[in-house]
Amino acid sequence: MRHAKNKKGDPDIQPLNAEIISLLNRFLSYITVERGLSKNTVESYYMDLKGFFNYLATSQPLNVSTSAFTREDIVNYMGKLKDDGHSTSSVCRFVSSIKSFSKFLVTEKIISEDPTETLRLPMQWERLPKALGMDDIKKLLNLDHEPSAFSLQPLFVRDSAMLELMYSSGLRVSEIISIKVNDLNFEGGFLRVTGKGSKERVVPMNHRAMEKIKKYTQELRPDLLKNRQSPYLFLTNRGMPMTRQRFWQALKKFGDMVGLELTPHVIRHSFATHLLEGGADLRSVQKMLGHADISTTQIYTKVTVDRIRKVYLEHHPRAK
Repeated sequence: MRHAKNKKGDPDIQPLNAEIISLLNRFLSYITVERGLSKNTVESYYMDLKGFFNYLATSQPLNVSTSAFTREDIVNYMGKLKDDGHSTSSVCRFVSSIKSFSKFLVTEKIISEDPTETLRLPMQWERLPKALGMDDIKKLLNLDHEPSAFSLQPLFVRDSAMLELMYSSGLRVSEIISIKVNDLNFEGGFLRVTGKGSKERVVPMNHRAMEKIKKYTQELRPDLLKNRQSPYLFLTNRGMPMTRQRFWQALKKFGDMVGLELTPHVIRHSFATHLLEGGADLRSVQKMLGHADISTTQIYTKVTVDRIRKVYLEHHPRAK
């Protein structure tokens, strides 16, 4: 039977055997119910693991079982992913899915030893996250002070409020589009955010973000609703909850206006980096970002140390 081709011209993933399908379904139910992971995250786990078992099926078709794979199989798979052109961060994500599945198999007593226990991941942080300089942030967030065809567009008020809030509070895209009106507390200057794993946290908002949100809710949101009701704060021009795609499109327009290549991660990284450069402690930044592990937050300390060193070398009279 001939397999359809994907965009890269590779054969589609082979059908999985009944044993693998059964355990994968149990694992997906576990991370959905017990860990509260989002639908998108669960789907990513599924696709990552499906790819791994497809690799096993094609590399050793006579010995494919959920409990049969070894540490060597995983290492070989990492090498194949790298050879296929996947980035280091992508390889780490694939392996992270396999590690989670392996731990599940041990917990369920399906295997006695975890093949990923001593597995070392590729250097996940070999490329430091980019952060905008303060001058670029000011240009970006002050576009509403410079009337133009762009800033006079009907949805600019909404998009400007979303961008200001993302930088103000370090939010992810999924968090921005999920905010509900009742999550806001203008008097206290904070909002409730539901992050990864359905975990709720409280993050501060600055007065600029609050003023832009108030302007949006007073001037534009009622027109978008057209006498309908919605619990969500940010809405599309059809009055529906904001989508990731629309947010990305809005962000690209802002970047084009000031000559910057923007992504949501750049804004979030800028938030964290600027806080640490301003003297914030790592634990506080971790809580604001919603990182489960502080080691994820520690990458930003490397960014700020590099910046300090650069400033020193450029400006100290005896540094060169």
